[in-house]
Amino acid sequence: MSTESHPVLTLPASRNADPREAPPLRWGMIGTGYVAHTFAADVPVHTRHTLAVVCGRDQARREAFAAQYGIPRSVASVDELVNSSDIDAVYVATPHSDHHAHALAAIAVGKPVLVEKAFMQNAAQAIEVAAAARASGITTMEAMWTRFLPRHDVVRQILDSGLLGEIE
Repeated sequence: MSTESHPVLTLPASRNADPREAPPLRWGMIGTGYVAHTFAADVPVHTRHTLAVVCGRDQARREAFAAQYGIPRSVASVDELVNSSDIDAVYVATPHSDHHAHALAAIAVGKPVLVEKAFMQNAAQAIEVAAAARASGITTMEAMWTRFLPRHDVVRQILDSGLLGEIE
């Protein structure tokens, strides 16, 4: 066993902002399935955002969802949700087959939209949604939240610093 001392490596701090420091948004949610429950449970814990409206096809299910998460209003229509004056952004948590139409509906009325994975069903839909968002100046993104975890920023900093040498 070697008795050499090894230098202590201090990792850089993450540069990611604390999500609780972001301006609060009022969210309209489309969908009440599994992933929607995760979003609804996490938003009030990790941000200052609020859930204002939920939309779903099944009235009993969406009303139960709204009651479970303290969402003040539930609606059956995507058009009613995206045109609501009491929301700032739209979260799409519907089946993949509906992501395209729901994202375009939000973009059409000027609402930023966060779309669950998979973003769209195919590249053509993704290109269309991205083009509509760009043309309207609307923020639109896939809910690939792991990209924004602090550890990913730390790894990027280590790689950029050259500390590990040339990565192949």
